[in-house]
Amino acid sequence: MTHAYREIYLNNAQSALGDAFDYAVNICGIPGGEFVKLFVVSSVAVQMENGEPAFVAGKSGIEIAKEVVWETRHEELAMQPQNRFARSKEYWIGWAVAYYQWYSGRKYSDIFKVVSFDALEKMYYTLHEADISKFVQITDALVKEYFSETNLKRIRTAYGCSQSELAALSGVSLRSVQMYEQRKKDINKAGAETVFRLAKTLGCTVEDLIEK
Repeated sequence: MTHAYREIYLNNAQSALGDAFDYAVNICGIPGGEFVKLFVVSSVAVQMENGEPAFVAGKSGIEIAKEVVWETRHEELAMQPQNRFARSKEYWIGWAVAYYQWYSGRKYSDIFKVVSFDALEKMYYTLHEADISKFVQITDALVKEYFSETNLKRIRTAYGCSQSELAALSGVSLRSVQMYEQRKKDINKAGAETVFRLAKTLGCTVEDLIEK
């Protein structure tokens, strides 16, 4: 699997987003769901998704929260951060979501479409002491169910051909095309020649057909 950015930045990104959520909600009094809305429409989310060092390694969580609110509301957060000796629920939400974004390479806006702040709060009570892989497993299943249409189906539909036409033009069996689109076969594990033929027929790249 291709991750969103280099792993050396991951711990910093998790801590920064965790601190941003903690500061925004617990110190500045912004409701969690509202801060999510501000974050996902900000350029900060895009910079973090792309692994920009200034955002995943350079800025603190406080700076990130302030930048999000200034950019989206044109308001300055002036509340002083407080020393906290235990990680809050809000910190865990930011920390865990940052890990999943790195792991999956998906946009923060897509992730929060599937798992809302309220849903993440409920997850906290059963998952915050578990290994992060458990959170990834649960979230990944929810995300894949929500975005059920595969890249192959989406691109084929946009191209304007049926499954049988794609099979005939590419030389890949109709059954294989159907199973890839239904996720009964993993296109990521298909032979290179198979994916190349499908991509060439649809006028896209091999990478466009791979599922993240």
